[in-house]
Amino acid sequence: MPKSASDSSSLAAARKLDTIAQPETQVVVAFDDNRAVSALVGPYGQNLALIERRMNVVVDSRGNHITLAGTHDACDAAKRVLETLYAQAMKGHDIAQGDVEGSIRSALAQGSLFALDPKDKDGAKPGTFEAINLRKRPVRARTAAQDTYIRALKSHELVFGIGPAGTGKTWLAVAQAAQLFERKEVDRIILSRPAVEAGERLGFLPGDLREKVDPYLRPIYDALYDLMDSRIVERALQTGEIEIAPLAFMRGRTLTNAAIILDEAQNTTSMQMKMFLTRLGENSRMIITGDPSQVDLPNGQTSGLAEAAKLLDGVPGIAQVKFTAQDVIRHELVARIVAAYEGQPKPPAAGKA
Repeated sequence: MPKSASDSSSLAAARKLDTIAQPETQVVVAFDDNRAVSALVGPYGQNLALIERRMNVVVDSRGNHITLAGTHDACDAAKRVLETLYAQAMKGHDIAQGDVEGSIRSALAQGSLFALDPKDKDGAKPGTFEAINLRKRPVRARTAAQDTYIRALKSHELVFGIGPAGTGKTWLAVAQAAQLFERKEVDRIILSRPAVEAGERLGFLPGDLREKVDPYLRPIYDALYDLMDSRIVERALQTGEIEIAPLAFMRGRTLTNAAIILDEAQNTTSMQMKMFLTRLGENSRMIITGDPSQVDLPNGQTSGLAEAAKLLDGVPGIAQVKFTAQDVIRHELVARIVAAYEGQPKPPAAGKA
């Protein structure tokens, strides 16, 4: 007699449970809303599979009951992840794998001093990550470093976000700028990026100024369109409320009532960085992001980002948030790739014999 689907599922679950030798505890979490549970579990159970893999527990789902098996601490942390994701699903939010990863990191960070900026006195619960609330959708920190970054963006006029690709530096910077713009705390958003590959000489490229620098600012454009209504973005680009300002053309300006983002700042020279930093005007916020491991400057030139981070460390009103491979929120392999490169011996500093 052929086995039923439920029998096969039970057998698979039993085999999973056998993989943990003498689990210390088993926890059953029950939820009320079947639709929210379905969103929590994810297509083909991929969200639960990620929780299993990352949190060293065995997860078995039957209807609206999810069973966790593993050590007491692991089950407790996994339960918090499930409850967080369920609450998100109950609000009608989609649950992407990045949200699952973020919830896992939040749960693992609970009780850690790194979960919150030690300077914060707002009494927030450990592991409760900050969010940027936009009209289109909220953007919530997914790692402790992102949480510190958002808090810095909200409390400082000048913030450096430094770290490898995939950590959300630019994404969160654009989200913060969009929030300030939507709340009318600033009149405009100014986006800048050094066009190193073209040697800052954009004249030979076809089209108007916006079309010339589009290839260099595409990641910021993508973030804008994802975080704001496309019609608002297009109108703001036409009216100049969202301005594309190549770094080479910033000299001599004073930027007031603006949210200013300099992306790929590792490719600025020392003089360019000094010039850009001194553009900051009244009622403006400046966010500078970059990855010191991906400098495209000619040999012998010092990165303006590295120099500024060193010179301005500890200056009141300026925050620096540094990300690592542990904060990468793209595909799991990206974090491993970044970690592998970070483990390589560092080349001699530029300009040194």
